[in-house]
Amino acid sequence: MVAAGALVAFFLQLAAAAVAKPSFRGRDIAGSGGPCALAVTPLGYPCEEHQVTTADGYILSLQRIPRCRGGGWAPGARAGQPVLLQHGVLVDGMSWLLASPEESLPFILADRGFDVWIANTRGTRWSQRHVSLHPSSRLYWNWSWDDLVVNDLPAMVDYVCKQTWQKPHYVGHSMGTLVALAAFSEGRLVDQLKSAALLTPVAYLAHITTPIGILLARAFVGEIISGFLGVAEFNPLSPPVTNLIRAFCRTSGMNCYDLVGSITGKNYCLNSSAVDVFLKYEPQPTSTKTMVHFAQTVRDGVLTKYDYVVPELNIASYGQSEPPVYDMSSIPASFPLFLTYGGRDSLADPADVRLLLDDLRGHDPGKLTVQYLDQFAHLDFVIGVCARDYVYKDMIAFFDRFN
Repeated sequence: MVAAGALVAFFLQLAAAAVAKPSFRGRDIAGSGGPCALAVTPLGYPCEEHQVTTADGYILSLQRIPRCRGGGWAPGARAGQPVLLQHGVLVDGMSWLLASPEESLPFILADRGFDVWIANTRGTRWSQRHVSLHPSSRLYWNWSWDDLVVNDLPAMVDYVCKQTWQKPHYVGHSMGTLVALAAFSEGRLVDQLKSAALLTPVAYLAHITTPIGILLARAFVGEIISGFLGVAEFNPLSPPVTNLIRAFCRTSGMNCYDLVGSITGKNYCLNSSAVDVFLKYEPQPTSTKTMVHFAQTVRDGVLTKYDYVVPELNIASYGQSEPPVYDMSSIPASFPLFLTYGGRDSLADPADVRLLLDDLRGHDPGKLTVQYLDQFAHLDFVIGVCARDYVYKDMIAFFDRFN
């Protein structure tokens, strides 16, 4: 769900009164305690727990809902057409599963005959395992979202393809759109996916309007946490992070109490019960390096690989003194894209989405569908009670064009 360093503050509001949550670190979720058991099978849907290991050794969890409620086949089923759902930063795959079956995208897709796969990226609750590194090690957290582009996303897509013998559709929200767009711009995955639906697409962050996000990005908060405090894991509920955010919240003009509206924008169809359930399971950790990377994108106004700042380090990583740019105009014009964004979104600001659309102006018109919802903000697209009618219906129609 939710992208960019700005959203950190939303979650950190919880820290002062947070009840300690059980640690799931390193757990093998094939047993009874995984997302399937927590959120899917109690509602009558079949669910499978899967694991995939990335090229750099991270062990990721995937949940599969292969059929509709009751385990049968829905009328007019799409022969189990797979679709992979990718969450945003600071949350995990559970964020898709917290509304009712009538409102949650995975259940809606399963009831319409899709074979649903839910991703959980490295560092999140169900994907904190590695072939050799422990999450207590700084080396475990030495990655940015560049590594999701190169390793996590390809590993999961390849796994779904091999398990189903079909090309899946892809759905990303927030950072889930960012890693997909970056991959597509480099020619990755476009031959393994049928299409991609991007909810609140993030490629540029120069126009975010949330004051906390702007302040955090400009103040190099990620660099401070990583460099001066030595924190490689960005855990929104950890003392080093919460203390720093509290300091920023005391800054004149910062409102850290009405954070849903002030961070994401005023959501159109988000009710308090949905937020309460959401906060029961989230937030999730990520790497500090990822948060620094987001801050660089906000400050620099351009989408590049991680900038090591020191030219020699960039040369060692990229063979050049400046980090390479992800060129959105390089996305293959024939690859089917569905983009939907909201007029009230303070993170995926409409001005930034229009920059992306300008990059895509050469895209095949028959392969690009753009939906603009004037009253929607960032969270409406995942836990909004009206997303089914305003977003998912059109998205499924788009998928059906390319089945």
